[in-house]
Amino acid sequence: MTEPLILANATLVLPGETRVGSITLTEGVITDIADGASVPKGAVDLDGDYLCPGLVELHTDNLERHIQPRPKVDWPHAAAIIAHDAELAGTGITTVFDAMRVGSINATESRYGAYARSLASELLELREQDALKISHFLHLRAEVCSETLVDELNEFGDADRVGLVSLMDHTPGQRQFRDMSKLEAYVKGKHGFDDDGFKAHVAGLKRMRDIYGDLHEVEAVKAARRFGAVLASHDDTTAEQVAVSAGHGIHLAEFPTTVEAARACHDHGIKVMMGAPNLIRGGSHSGNVAAKDLAQLELLDVLSSDYVPAALLLAAAQLGELWGDIARGLATVTSAPADAVNLTDRGCIEIGKRADLIRFRMRAGVPALGAVWSRGNRVA
Repeated sequence: MTEPLILANATLVLPGETRVGSITLTEGVITDIADGASVPKGAVDLDGDYLCPGLVELHTDNLERHIQPRPKVDWPHAAAIIAHDAELAGTGITTVFDAMRVGSINATESRYGAYARSLASELLELREQDALKISHFLHLRAEVCSETLVDELNEFGDADRVGLVSLMDHTPGQRQFRDMSKLEAYVKGKHGFDDDGFKAHVAGLKRMRDIYGDLHEVEAVKAARRFGAVLASHDDTTAEQVAVSAGHGIHLAEFPTTVEAARACHDHGIKVMMGAPNLIRGGSHSGNVAAKDLAQLELLDVLSSDYVPAALLLAAAQLGELWGDIARGLATVTSAPADAVNLTDRGCIEIGKRADLIRFRMRAGVPALGAVWSRGNRVA
């Protein structure tokens, strides 16, 4: 974009407030903010629609869904990445931290193979070719209960845009799956295991935890520091687990599973991120704490779309209704996630920030997206 673009007569979602005004975008940056409903010559009239910062997504499994749309189906990766990118743009997400698992398991029936390094290289190559609509960073999900985590982490370096590393411990019977019946239903549905297969799966993961868990947790923390990435915990359940996270220097907690853990996070200055689908559905599919309950207790700071990209804007609007403050609700998907990963150039409508923006209006209580701009360019 070379010519300035004026978006006028909008309900601007600003830090801590909304007000009617217009903004000017020049060379991908916000260069002016003005009050009032006037529409200058050549401006785009938004007819009072909300104009909000582009959404910032920190934890989505959506790319994995595109590269493996069905079990044992490996879709062409370049096509999958481009489709994933377009889908996110179409839901208002303008910055994404693409979650990729690091840490493979070869000794159990599930046999999770390595894929992150090759997929990351393909994504970064498409980015260099300017083939992607939105801004992509890497989120390495470090599976501590695995055989190959250290080797896989060592394949990444400074040029890989690793912005987030999360500590994953999916040992059965704790954290996300304390309820073994929930785990059994999930794993059998995903992998088609019979009873014996499920028992072997559980035994294998517990064996991985005994052999590698503590060592790999330490190595993942070191890797995050080496990358200059933000370190996140995942599925903290108890105050004791949160204390360990705080000791690692963690400032972001993904999906704590109990009120106890969420409250302990805030006591330690750790921001709490919950899943947008949890909020919309009214509860966790794993039987853990409801995001709405944490919001009502003032213990929710950031939302993630998790496994439904379109959930992010809807959940933020619902939070705005719950709190009686639409600007506050939308901050959980804009400025709060940007701040959590130290992205100071986006996440709010201010002069000098990136011109990542979305236009929407509420229809029957649902935000209907009208347009998306990334670096000032219309992408959806």
